Amino acid sequence: MRYHNITKADMLNGEGLRVVLWTSGCSHHCVACQNAITWDKNDGLVFDETAKEEIFHELEQDWCSGITLSGGDPLFKDNREEIAKLVVEIRKKFPEKTIWCYTGYTWEELLEEKKEDKNLEEILNNIDVLLDGKFVLKLALEKLHYVGSSNQCIIDVRKSLAKKKKILYIDNSKIIEGEKA
Repeated sequence: MRYHNITKADMLNGEGLRVVLWTSGCSHHCVACQNAITWDKNDGLVFDETAKEEIFHELEQDWCSGITLSGGDPLFKDNREEIAKLVVEIRKKFPEKTIWCYTGYTWEELLEEKKEDKNLEEILNNIDVLLDGKFVLKLALEKLHYVGSSNQCIIDVRKSLAKKKKILYIDNSKIIEGEKA
Protein backbone atom coordinates (compact mmCIF):
# COMPACT_ATOMS: atom_id res chain seq x y z
CA MET A 1 0.00 0.00 0.00
CA ARG A 2 1.08 3.54 -0.66
CA TYR A 3 0.02 6.82 0.91
CA HIS A 4 0.31 10.54 0.24
CA ASN A 5 0.36 12.11 3.66
CA ILE A 6 -0.17 11.73 7.38
CA THR A 7 -1.93 14.78 8.81
CA LYS A 8 -1.61 15.55 12.51
CA ALA A 9 -4.06 17.39 14.76
CA ASP A 10 -6.68 17.44 12.00
CA MET A 11 -10.13 18.69 13.01
CA LEU A 12 -11.89 18.55 9.64
CA ASN A 13 -12.07 14.80 9.03
CA GLY A 14 -13.90 13.45 12.05
CA GLU A 15 -14.74 14.39 15.61
CA GLY A 16 -12.01 15.82 17.80
CA LEU A 17 -8.37 16.23 16.88
CA ARG A 18 -7.25 13.29 14.76
CA VAL A 19 -4.41 11.82 12.80
CA VAL A 20 -5.35 11.22 9.15
CA LEU A 21 -3.80 8.70 6.78
CA TRP A 22 -4.28 9.73 3.13
CA THR A 23 -3.98 6.50 1.12
CA SER A 24 -3.14 6.15 -2.57
CA GLY A 25 -5.47 4.38 -4.96
CA CYS A 26 -9.06 5.04 -5.94
CA SER A 27 -11.21 3.58 -8.70
CA HIS A 28 -14.19 5.94 -8.26
CA HIS A 29 -12.69 9.07 -9.88
CA CYS A 30 -15.45 11.39 -8.71
CA VAL A 31 -15.88 14.60 -10.70
CA ALA A 32 -14.41 17.54 -8.71
CA CYS A 33 -12.70 15.23 -6.20
CA GLN A 34 -10.65 17.28 -3.75
CA ASN A 35 -7.94 14.60 -3.70
CA ALA A 36 -7.58 13.50 -7.33
CA ILE A 37 -3.81 13.43 -6.84
CA THR A 38 -4.32 10.31 -4.68
CA TRP A 39 -6.11 8.20 -7.33
CA ASP A 40 -2.99 6.48 -8.68
CA LYS A 41 -2.23 3.43 -6.51
CA ASN A 42 1.46 3.65 -7.49
CA ASP A 43 1.88 7.27 -6.44
CA GLY A 44 3.00 8.52 -3.05
CA LEU A 45 5.13 6.80 -0.43
CA VAL A 46 5.31 3.16 0.61
CA PHE A 47 3.38 2.56 3.83
CA ASP A 48 6.07 1.06 6.01
CA GLU A 49 6.94 0.63 9.70
CA THR A 50 8.15 4.23 9.91
CA ALA A 51 4.79 5.53 8.68
CA LYS A 52 2.94 3.24 11.09
CA GLU A 53 5.13 4.40 13.98
CA GLU A 54 4.36 8.03 13.05
CA ILE A 55 0.63 7.26 13.27
CA PHE A 56 1.01 5.36 16.55
CA HIS A 57 3.00 8.22 18.06
CA GLU A 58 0.08 10.56 17.32
CA LEU A 59 -2.46 8.08 18.69
CA GLU A 60 -0.48 7.93 21.97
CA GLN A 61 -1.13 11.63 22.55
CA ASP A 62 -3.91 12.47 25.03
CA TRP A 63 -5.32 15.12 22.71
CA CYS A 64 -5.73 12.68 19.81
CA SER A 65 -9.29 11.33 19.47
CA GLY A 66 -8.36 8.73 16.89
CA ILE A 67 -7.49 8.10 13.28
CA THR A 68 -9.30 8.86 10.05
CA LEU A 69 -8.51 6.83 6.94
CA SER A 70 -8.98 8.84 3.77
CA GLY A 71 -7.40 9.13 0.38
CA GLY A 72 -7.80 8.09 -2.42
CA ASP A 73 -9.92 5.33 -0.99
CA PRO A 74 -8.67 3.28 1.94
CA LEU A 75 -11.07 0.54 0.83
CA PHE A 76 -9.66 0.45 -2.71
CA LYS A 77 -9.21 -3.28 -3.29
CA ASP A 78 -5.39 -3.08 -3.38
CA ASN A 79 -5.37 -1.32 0.03
CA ARG A 80 -7.63 -3.66 1.96
CA GLU A 81 -5.06 -6.15 3.22
CA GLU A 82 -2.82 -3.45 4.73
CA ILE A 83 -5.76 -1.41 6.05
CA ALA A 84 -7.16 -4.55 7.71
CA LYS A 85 -3.84 -5.20 9.47
CA LEU A 86 -3.59 -1.54 10.50
CA VAL A 87 -7.08 -1.21 11.98
CA VAL A 88 -6.77 -4.50 13.88
CA GLU A 89 -3.48 -3.33 15.41
CA ILE A 90 -4.88 0.11 16.24
CA ARG A 91 -7.97 -1.41 17.85
CA LYS A 92 -5.75 -3.64 20.05
CA LYS A 93 -3.22 -0.96 21.02
CA PHE A 94 -5.61 1.99 21.29
CA PRO A 95 -9.09 0.65 22.15
CA GLU A 96 -10.22 4.05 23.43
CA LYS A 97 -9.45 5.80 20.11
CA THR A 98 -12.00 5.95 17.31
CA ILE A 99 -11.38 4.84 13.75
CA TRP A 100 -13.18 6.72 10.97
CA CYS A 101 -12.97 5.66 7.34
CA TYR A 102 -13.95 7.47 4.13
CA THR A 103 -14.84 5.43 1.06
CA GLY A 104 -16.53 5.88 -2.30
CA TYR A 105 -18.25 2.52 -1.87
CA THR A 106 -21.74 2.49 -0.36
CA TRP A 107 -22.56 0.64 2.84
CA GLU A 108 -24.69 -1.76 0.85
CA GLU A 109 -21.89 -2.52 -1.63
CA LEU A 110 -19.47 -3.19 1.21
CA LEU A 111 -21.86 -5.54 3.00
CA GLU A 112 -22.21 -7.54 -0.19
CA GLU A 113 -18.44 -7.58 -0.86
CA LYS A 114 -17.47 -8.56 2.69
CA LYS A 115 -19.08 -11.96 2.16
CA GLU A 116 -16.17 -12.79 -0.17
CA ASP A 117 -13.47 -10.48 1.19
CA LYS A 118 -12.11 -11.37 4.64
CA ASN A 119 -9.96 -8.21 4.73
CA LEU A 120 -13.03 -6.05 4.21
CA GLU A 121 -14.88 -7.97 6.91
CA GLU A 122 -11.93 -7.39 9.28
CA ILE A 123 -11.94 -3.67 8.47
CA LEU A 124 -15.67 -3.25 9.07
CA ASN A 125 -15.42 -5.19 12.34
CA ASN A 126 -12.77 -2.78 13.64
CA ILE A 127 -13.82 0.70 12.51
CA ASP A 128 -16.30 2.95 14.32
CA VAL A 129 -17.54 5.32 11.64
CA LEU A 130 -17.83 4.88 7.88
CA LEU A 131 -18.38 7.86 5.58
CA ASP A 132 -19.69 6.21 2.44
CA GLY A 133 -20.54 6.99 -1.14
CA LYS A 134 -19.02 8.78 -4.08
CA PHE A 135 -18.83 12.55 -4.05
CA VAL A 136 -21.51 13.87 -6.43
CA LEU A 137 -20.92 17.48 -7.46
CA LYS A 138 -24.58 18.30 -8.18
CA LEU A 139 -25.43 17.12 -4.63
CA ALA A 140 -22.65 19.10 -2.96
CA LEU A 141 -23.57 21.26 0.01
CA GLU A 142 -21.13 23.23 2.15
CA LYS A 143 -23.33 22.88 5.23
CA LEU A 144 -22.90 19.12 5.56
CA HIS A 145 -20.84 17.74 8.42
CA TYR A 146 -17.75 15.75 7.33
CA VAL A 147 -19.04 14.82 3.85
CA GLY A 148 -19.30 16.84 0.66
CA SER A 149 -22.53 15.70 -1.01
CA SER A 150 -25.97 14.82 0.31
CA ASN A 151 -25.88 11.24 -0.99
CA GLN A 152 -23.02 10.37 1.37
CA CYS A 153 -23.85 8.84 4.75
CA ILE A 154 -22.02 8.89 8.08
CA ILE A 155 -22.61 5.44 9.51
CA ASP A 156 -22.16 4.05 13.02
CA VAL A 157 -20.54 0.80 11.94
CA ARG A 158 -20.68 -1.05 15.25
CA LYS A 159 -24.40 -0.36 15.80
CA SER A 160 -25.18 -1.08 12.14
CA LEU A 161 -23.48 -4.46 12.21
CA ALA A 162 -25.09 -5.37 15.55
CA LYS A 163 -28.61 -4.39 14.43
CA LYS A 164 -28.11 -5.62 10.86
CA LYS A 165 -29.31 -2.32 9.42
CA LYS A 166 -27.70 1.01 8.59
CA ILE A 167 -27.62 3.30 11.63
CA LEU A 168 -26.43 6.85 11.02
CA TYR A 169 -23.77 8.28 13.30
CA ILE A 170 -24.53 11.82 12.16
CA ASP A 171 -27.78 12.55 10.36
CA ASN A 172 -27.17 15.34 7.85
CA SER A 173 -30.79 15.20 6.63
CA LYS A 174 -31.80 18.01 9.00
CA ILE A 175 -29.22 20.22 7.33
CA ILE A 176 -30.45 19.47 3.83
CA GLU A 177 -34.19 19.77 4.59
CA GLY A 178 -35.52 22.47 2.31
CA GLU A 179 -32.25 22.68 0.37
CA LYS A 180 -32.16 21.87 -3.29
CA ALA A 181 -29.79 19.02 -3.83
